[in-house]
Amino acid sequence: MKRALFVRGGRPTHQPVETTEYFREFLESAGFSIQVSDSPAIYSDKALMSKIDLIVQCIESEIDEPSVQGLLSAVSEGTGFLGWHGGVLVGFPQSEAYYQMIGGKFVAHPAKAAAERTGTEDDFFIPHTIEITPQGKLHPITQVLNNFELVTEQYWLLTDPYMSVLATTTQLAREGDPWESEVTSPAMWTRKWGKGKIFICSPGHNLNVVTNDSVATAIRNGLIWASR
Repeated sequence: MKRALFVRGGRPTHQPVETTEYFREFLESAGFSIQVSDSPAIYSDKALMSKIDLIVQCIESEIDEPSVQGLLSAVSEGTGFLGWHGGVLVGFPQSEAYYQMIGGKFVAHPAKAAAERTGTEDDFFIPHTIEITPQGKLHPITQVLNNFELVTEQYWLLTDPYMSVLATTTQLAREGDPWESEVTSPAMWTRKWGKGKIFICSPGHNLNVVTNDSVATAIRNGLIWASR
C-alpha cells in the first residue's frame, strides 16, 4: 500500500481541512493510506519521510530550516509533491529554497474595480479563463480538459522557466490598473526535482473551487501522476 501525507493548516478561508479531505476517498480507493499533520515540522522526520510516496500540501505557516531541508530531500529522493493555491504558492514565505523547488510564488490577486467592492473576500473573485496549453493537451493530468471559466481569486505569480506549463490564465489590463498590458501566469504546471515529481495547481481558494469539475479532475490525475 502506498502512503500519502496531508500537511494542512493556516488560513481558515482557504479551507485546508475541507479541501484535502475531499480527495481522501479517491486516494484510499487508489490504494493509499493517509497520514495527516498540521505542521510542516513533520518534514524533518527523515525516517518517516522516506516511507511517504506522496505529499499533499495545503498549509500557510512558518517553517524552520530542518523542515525545509527534510522536504527538499524527500522530494529529491522520489516522494511526489502536490498542492494548490495559497497552500503551496503562499506556503512558507520565508524559505527561498522551497520556492525554488516548486517554481512559483504568489505576488497578487487583483481586485474588482473600486466601485464594485463590498469589503469582503468577494472583492477578489474575478471571472477568468483557465486555458489548457498545447503541452497540457498531451499531458495525462490535463489531456481530458478543455478551457474553463472560474470566478475566484486569479493568482498573479512569479515563476521560472523550469516547468511544464499545462494551463495558463491571463490578467487583463483594465482602466486604472498600473500595468499596461495583459499578464499571463501559469495556472497548472509540473516539474521534476531530483527523482520526485511535482504538480502545482494555482486555482483552489476553497472547497467550491477545488470541487469544480475541471479543477478536481486535474488534481485527481495529478495525485496519481506525482506519486512515487
